[in-house]
Amino acid sequence: MGNLLVPFKKFLSNKNTITILGVIIGLVVLYFGYTWRVNQSVKPTEIPICKSTLDAGSKITADDIGFVQVPKDMVDEMTNLYTNTNDIIGKLVAYDGKIAQNSFFYKEQLMTEEEMPNSVFANIPDGYTIYDLKVNNQLTYANSIMPKTQIDLYLKSADENDGKLIYARLIKSIQVLAARDGSGKNAFADKDNPTETAHLLFAVPENLFLLLKKAENLGIIIEPVPRNTDYTLNAAATELTSEELQAHIRNQTYILSNECVDLTIC
Repeated sequence: MGNLLVPFKKFLSNKNTITILGVIIGLVVLYFGYTWRVNQSVKPTEIPICKSTLDAGSKITADDIGFVQVPKDMVDEMTNLYTNTNDIIGKLVAYDGKIAQNSFFYKEQLMTEEEMPNSVFANIPDGYTIYDLKVNNQLTYANSIMPKTQIDLYLKSADENDGKLIYARLIKSIQVLAARDGSGKNAFADKDNPTETAHLLFAVPENLFLLLKKAENLGIIIEPVPRNTDYTLNAAATELTSEELQAHIRNQTYILSNECVDLTIC
């Protein structure tokens, strides 16, 4: 038996034989490795598509979504493509575009309801309107005033008679409806990397809207002042806190006969 193995051992000990076997094994590994990678790259994967054309503002449901098989390597190269229906359902088509029938869903085409510029108007009470308070990083306490929190609004002005400084709370416990950046987008859409708030939006009845807009046009400064968490959790009713401050504004403006100055009659 040992004699039978001698030729085989000599064969394996030959350097040329070892080199040839190494090359063959390497080629086999390369072949199967290449074949596996090719098969993986062209292997079909299922991608959601839009069943029918959706206009700007349309809310996407499961019924709007179909599927198509495409090569996996094509999907891997398209980093802005949604591949999971959970990331699509419930979002809205961006206000500045639409999605064509049989198109893929791209990330720049979809927005959440909060990101839509007109989303804040959807659920305000009847008879209310939006007051837009222009702010900066300093007025928002280094961008720390968040939507859905209760704050106060203070007035800063000069007395019309002697020029002395007036600074006091005008409105108590008003909710910040939304915080928008300079582009009109939700400043806190990305909570880890918020953009700088340029506008605080409030839903207010007609009497407050007129009072605030008059103050703004008179050059009177309205400043937001944040409070603690309990102030929001145990929110009191929004109210004007000073008749003197109201009079300071109204005394410098013309009051129309049918103007709304009292919430009970508007």
